[in-house]
Amino acid sequence: MSAWIKMLSDEEADAPLRELLDLARTPHGTVDNVMRVHSLRPNTMRGHVVLYRAALHDEANTLPTWLQETISSYVSILNDCPYSLANHWANARHLIGDDARADEIERALRARDPEAAFSGAELALLRYAEKLTLHPGEMVEADVEALKAAGLDDGEILEANQIVCYFNYVNRTLNGLGVTTQGDTVGYYAKK
Repeated sequence: MSAWIKMLSDEEADAPLRELLDLARTPHGTVDNVMRVHSLRPNTMRGHVVLYRAALHDEANTLPTWLQETISSYVSILNDCPYSLANHWANARHLIGDDARADEIERALRARDPEAAFSGAELALLRYAEKLTLHPGEMVEADVEALKAAGLDDGEILEANQIVCYFNYVNRTLNGLGVTTQGDTVGYYAKK
């Protein structure tokens, strides 16, 4: 466990916190530092778990999962958040399933040049993610209209919006508290 503030271990947790730690457990059976950092204020952990799963892992989402993870990774690059990038780029890379394509995408995202790897609706989503992350006060209706013109429906736009907003929240949580991946199993698809 690694952060600039105290994080309670499973052994230090009282019954209500243990219940929330169980809610936050990964498929690996662990609680990642991104959730454990809330251990001193368990209600924020509860909110975080629910928001995360609703934004990124809800079965009602229709954007391809690899694209959800790619948007997450791009926001994390824009916010210089190594924690989220390590986890979500590992997920995206796994879901893309083509090392050459994943390398091309990673280069484009790190260069902040999504045009080098994307076009159409995917590019429109990444441009939207960039503007909402870096210039939220400059958002205008035309930004959403551009997504519609690229073929995205209102539900898909809302999905992307919530992913971008969630990662802006979590990137600031992680960077602001010095949370690292030390002790975590990085990536949802990592082998146990």
